Amino acid sequence: MSLIISNGMKSLSKQKTATLNQTSLIQQGLIYDRWLLGASFTLMLIGLVMVSSSSVPVAERLTGQSHYFIFRHGIYLILSLLMGFAVMQVPVRHWKILGPWLLIGGLILLMLVLVVGRRVNGSQRWLDLGLFTVQVSELVKLFVVIYLAGYLVRKSTELKTQIQGFLRPLIIMFLVTGLLLKEPDFGASAVIVATVLAMMFLAGAKLWQFIILTMGIAGTLALVALTPGYRLDRLQSFLDPWKDPYGLGYQMTQSLIAFGRGGIFGEGLGNSVQKLTYLPEAHTDFVVSIMAEELGFIGIIFIVVLFIIILSRSLKIGNRALKNDQPFGGYVAYGLGFGLFVQAMVNIGVSAGLLPTKGLTLPLVSYGGSSLIISFVTISLILRIDYETRVKSLGFNSRIKGRKRVVVRKKSSGGRV
Repeated sequence: MSLIISNGMKSLSKQKTATLNQTSLIQQGLIYDRWLLGASFTLMLIGLVMVSSSSVPVAERLTGQSHYFIFRHGIYLILSLLMGFAVMQVPVRHWKILGPWLLIGGLILLMLVLVVGRRVNGSQRWLDLGLFTVQVSELVKLFVVIYLAGYLVRKSTELKTQIQGFLRPLIIMFLVTGLLLKEPDFGASAVIVATVLAMMFLAGAKLWQFIILTMGIAGTLALVALTPGYRLDRLQSFLDPWKDPYGLGYQMTQSLIAFGRGGIFGEGLGNSVQKLTYLPEAHTDFVVSIMAEELGFIGIIFIVVLFIIILSRSLKIGNRALKNDQPFGGYVAYGLGFGLFVQAMVNIGVSAGLLPTKGLTLPLVSYGGSSLIISFVTISLILRIDYETRVKSLGFNSRIKGRKRVVVRKKSSGGRV
């Protein structure tokens, strides 16, 4: 009898210790990466402020309601938070199972948008679902990373030792980018190519294969860019936007004027002149230009620093996951963090006149439901990976029970909980 009581007391003691450790974990903020979450929320808050500042003139001109885009952006923010919370409840292993199906669904959507998609500014990138539109490329960027992470786990040895293992994911990549270029969406294609190459390199692809492939892709993209048509026109206007400042170079010259007016410290929040219908897409693709005009060089540096934090924390989370025998989560964190950073740098580079116009939004900042929601879903998935890794590294198992997350101590070799 005393032995049963003793075992029962030990079991209760271990359960109490597990509960205390869980509580301590939450109280110390160790259940998630505070830097990653803080940088993301800061960018979303800046986005709300800048969309509010930059969208009023265009909203009055198009709809007669000055707060039209502000109201919609607020709704998108709420949906982003709800979707992000939902994603954080899904164990990472489920994404691994869904990877191939998500990729198939993405390819179907890419083909569908070419047939029934909505054409805006010469590009057929959106599916009109009545109450809202979906930019398919935003979904596909997420799906490709999830699928490729699963492939890198399943075929890790083949990737490092056989040319077939190296070429198989490239076939998928070329198929996806080919469909994107049909829309056309050169910017999303470039982001996906860069992300896939980075993930394969980090997964252990041989350096010589990587170099040859990079050269081949760079040559292909250059050939596509130089093909007569709108891409060549964009490239020529990028090289000398002042040659046709009221035609092909109009958007770039107006963006450069915004940067020039902002100087180091900016004209002050709300004091932009370029947003008064001079700069097209001031609240979407070129929101950085308005930010540069109102907040100056200091404001742009602050944005860049926030994205560097997101990249560095994502890489750290991915590295920690790999060390804790969670390779799928590690590769997903690598790919998602790198993809967000590349897209952000391309957007800023375009606005500053360092790159040709691409039609890419600034993640977490620009107006646009698809971009904002998928960007925060991306952050939420990285946070979920981080959560599972931290819990595992501290000797816990995580599961979802009802609507509450339960964390229990792993069984030890010498006893039971």
